[in-house]
Amino acid sequence: MKLLEARGLVREYGHVRALAGADFDVDAGEVVALIGDNGAGKSTVVKLLSGSESPDGGEIFFEGNRVRFGSPTDARELGIETVFQDLALAPHLDPVRNMYLGREIMRPGLLGRLGFMDNAAMRDGSRKAFDDLGATVLDLAGPIGSMSGGQRQGVAVARAAAWASKVIFLDEPTAALGVVQTRNVLDLIRRVRDNGIGVVFISHSMPHVLEVSDRVHVMRRGSRVASYRAADTTMEELVGAMTGALDGSNGAEK
Repeated sequence: MKLLEARGLVREYGHVRALAGADFDVDAGEVVALIGDNGAGKSTVVKLLSGSESPDGGEIFFEGNRVRFGSPTDARELGIETVFQDLALAPHLDPVRNMYLGREIMRPGLLGRLGFMDNAAMRDGSRKAFDDLGATVLDLAGPIGSMSGGQRQGVAVARAAAWASKVIFLDEPTAALGVVQTRNVLDLIRRVRDNGIGVVFISHSMPHVLEVSDRVHVMRRGSRVASYRAADTTMEELVGAMTGALDGSNGAEK
């Protein structure tokens, strides 16, 4: 029984079929990479499995039970969090406020009922979350918009990890980052996995995919066409499956 599984997902946008019977699965404590050319359907799979959109067909199972996500809130209630490419951070707020955005801790008693937040508790919780994942967030008080791309990515991943108990989707988390910042994000992915959370890693970087992933799902034309154990495949094989150059890439795991 997989932690999160999709069978035969279909999603259409007008006359365009983004997903044509796509399958997917991820288990606890593993990194599953989702790769494919632009338009292969990767981001659409993430939107359906995170509750951002609803499928036109197919089934989604969570811990063996069939589920239907009407909104991202439904997925979050099951412990599923997503970090999209835009990070969904508020640039004018500091890392602490971004960490607890929409989940603010209120002061106990009357002060909480009057709308006063417990800033000390949120600051302590944020620092612990960043430290646990090794996120390089140096300033908890400054606006996040003034921080480096790697630090903003660290905040977004740490926020997701703090609230996720089951699965995290990371959509191109190393895009446009420098070498050191990329290394920090890859280390964050390993730490999240080691905490027993399933990580879905979408990336165009084959070296990064092979470095941190346990399994690799290859998508082409809206379907999963192959699934490999990362330790048993090569960059050439993955590219061949993505482009259709390899015969027999029918989704059977190696």
